Amino acid sequence: MSVLTVRNIPDEVHSALRVRAATNGRSMEAEVRDILKNALKPGQRLQMGNAIAELGSRLGLTKDDFAAFELARNDTPAEPMNFE
Repeated sequence: MSVLTVRNIPDEVHSALRVRAATNGRSMEAEVRDILKNALKPGQRLQMGNAIAELGSRLGLTKDDFAAFELARNDTPAEPMNFE
C-alpha cells in the first residue's frame, strides 16, 4: 500500500477529524482512509447501458426516436485506410 503525508491542515479541520474519528470508533488515520475511499470510489459501478437509458429518458427520447436512428444508420463497411 502507498503512504500519503498531508501537511498544513488547519487546526479546525484537524479537530473536526479527531472528533469524527472518535465518533466512528476509529483512529484518525482510519477515518481519513474511509473519507478518501468514499469520496473517490463510488459505491456502485457506473453501468454504461443504464446511464445511456437514463439520459435518453431525461431527454424525452421515445422508441420512435430510436427507430429513426436505426433508419439513418449507414451499414456500409468502412474502407480501409490507404497511406500511398
